[in-house]
Parts: sequence; structure tokens; C-alpha cells
Amino acid sequence: MKDVWLVDYARTPFSRSRPQKPETDAFGEIRGDELLSRLLMKFFDGSLADKGIEKKDMDEITVGVASGVLENWTYGGKIPAFLSGFPYEVPSLFIDRQCGSAGSGMHIGIMEIMTGYSTTVLSTGFEHMTRVRGTGIDPNFSMADKNSEFYRPGFDAATVYNMLQTAQKLYEEEVPTFTKEDMDKFGVRSHNLTIKSQESGWFKGEIIPIMGHTPGNVEEPMLVDKDLNARASTLEKVATLPRVSTPFYLEKNGGKEGYIKREGTDEGVITPGNASPLNAGATAAVIMEAETAKKRGIEPMARIVSMGWAAVDPTVMGRGPVPATIKALKHAGLTADDIDYWEINEAFCIVALNCMDKLKIPEEKVNVMGGSTAIGHPLGSTMIRLTGTLARILKDKKAKYGVANACVGGGQGVATIIENLDA
Repeated sequence: MKDVWLVDYARTPFSRSRPQKPETDAFGEIRGDELLSRLLMKFFDGSLADKGIEKKDMDEITVGVASGVLENWTYGGKIPAFLSGFPYEVPSLFIDRQCGSAGSGMHIGIMEIMTGYSTTVLSTGFEHMTRVRGTGIDPNFSMADKNSEFYRPGFDAATVYNMLQTAQKLYEEEVPTFTKEDMDKFGVRSHNLTIKSQESGWFKGEIIPIMGHTPGNVEEPMLVDKDLNARASTLEKVATLPRVSTPFYLEKNGGKEGYIKREGTDEGVITPGNASPLNAGATAAVIMEAETAKKRGIEPMARIVSMGWAAVDPTVMGRGPVPATIKALKHAGLTADDIDYWEINEAFCIVALNCMDKLKIPEEKVNVMGGSTAIGHPLGSTMIRLTGTLARILKDKKAKYGVANACVGGGQGVATIIENLDA
């Protein structure tokens, strides 16, 4: 199997999505496919041109989107390629593994290169949660209908299709390992680390500014050059945010009475302070066969070591990163102790906390520049952000191994292990 290098990575800033108030989203006037294409045109005119990498060099383009409907329909990945000016001869494909979409697209590209079918692959992802969110889809609820021939015992449609509820259920199933305060503290940490990284200019090393508009005024152009969700936070402030999930009152934990006694309320524990926001954004990475890169004088950001994907009970989809990571570690011949830094997607803080608990990961190794609670989580694009950010962290910290992982709606998980060859 051929070695694969991550040779470059870039992304747009992530805006704050507001489906009910599109004018307040700085990217509200830009389609998601256009957002990706603006990123790609600047990417190829900038750092990729400096490396001598051209659009015609791509053997494959992968496009990951969680909601590939309506204007997010990509025509097999071809629409972003057309918009970005790629030669017609460059093939493409569209991938939906929900929040793992861009990462699974990258995994396909990695396997193409490892097996000799491709030399250079452009892996991308985008999501626009202001313009396309929960519309244009028709989920099948028959698995939860006891009168249906497709009925599946234990399939709770209200939970499977509602990510807030999967997080609430994961929290309740893990009682008493975690408290709401644990999640809130992790959310505060995420926001404050992100703010610190923004103030130092660290994220400028991966963000390509995109022209949008001033939130609230679509007539006033604004160059967006940083993620727009991060806020300086305190535990006291976060603790008062509205609760947006509904309890399950699991009998094993004392039912409703036990829940209220433990939590001091009959409300859920998931809030905007311990969960990722809605966002618009796009990401891109170029991966290349190592020997080809060497011959062209192209330096690696990281070597791809291993990949993993797994599935779990969809009503607690937040467990997904754990078995996916275990699979990737096993294939690499590594253990969690061998990993220097982790990028665990904070779709919900409980997901990251559960992964840290199950794999015995110290907090000081996780999301050290901030996490998705503050940076943002444009669903289908996120895994490339995690992997690219992680590669930069390993370089900065002169560390060797890193893992990027994410939970996936529908009860899955994805993981990628990378190595800094300079360490």
C-alpha cells in the first residue's frame, strides 16, 4: 500500500446560521456550493499554486454534504467542480455520511491513492444551515410504527432524527459519570480557547477570507476572516442558557423522580452553551501519494496513518467516535496513549466528554485551540476542518500522532489518524 500525505488544507470562516433570519447570517446570500467554489478558486490561486499544484492534477474530487438536497444537490460532486473551473475530465463524487461526510470522502481518496488508482485527490465539504436545513427531506418513520412490516423494536424515531435528543439520551445513560456542569465547563473552555486562538491569529493559517455581508444588512459587504460564533464565556453565564432537550427519565436512573432529584429540574440538559451552533462553511484538503509529492518537492502537512468508521445504536449516536477510533488505532498498531493530540468534534460536549472517558484521554490533549462548540460545525464539512487543524497543531507542538474523530447522525462514527513526519 502506498503512503498518503496530506499536503495542504484550507477552509472558509464559519458563519452563524439563522434559518429564521437569513439576513443575520454573513453568508446568507451565498449558496453553499458557491461558498465551496469561492474557497477552491482562492485555494488553487494561492497556496496550491505556490506548491505547483493545479486543478488538472486532480484524479478525483470528493464532496461531502450532510443535507445534499435542494440547492445543496451536487450532481455527483460535479456542480462545485463546474463552478470552480475544473477541467471536465476531472471526476468527482458526492458523499453523505452526515457529520462524517467530508472525512469519509477523504477516506475514499486515501484508499484510491493507497491502492494506486489515484495519485492526487481533492477532498472537500460544505454545509449551509441557513439556506438548507431540514427541508427537502422526507424521513421514513415506519421503523418506529408497530403496525408496519418494517418495525424495528427499540427504534425511537423521535430520537434517531433529533440530534438534541440523542445527546440527552447519551447523557442520561452515562449518569453519574457526567453532570450538566461538566458539559457547561467544557463549552466555556471551548469558547475561551477559540477566542484566545483568534486573538493570537492562529486560525489565519487555515482560513481563506470570503466576502459576505454585515450581519443584519445584506446591502453592506463585509470581508469575513474569522469564525463568527465564538464568545468570551463564563460558567455562570452559560449555566443560565435555555435548555433545548427533553428528558427521557430512564428507569435505571430512578425515572422522573430520580432525574428531578439529581438535576433539580424536569427540563433537559442540552443548551446552546454545551452544543455546537448552526453554521455555514466549506473545507478543502489535498492528499497526494508520498513518492509523487517527494519528486515534486512538496512537503507534507502530515502522513495519513489509519482510518476508522463504525456504527452504534442510533438513539445514542454520540457513542460513535469511540468504536471508530478503536478500529483506527487497531489498524495502526497504536493505543490511545500513543496519541499526542486529539480533535474530537463537539457536536455536543457530552460526545467529547464520553470519548475522553472511554478512551482515557486527558483534557489537555483535546481540542487545544478551541472546539466546534465555539468554532462551529457546518455538518458535512467538519471532518476536514478537524483533520487539517490537527495537522497544524502537531506541527506547532512538534508532536507525532493525532486523532480526529466525529459522531455521525444515524448512529455512526468516523476517525482519522495522522502523523507529523517532522516529530
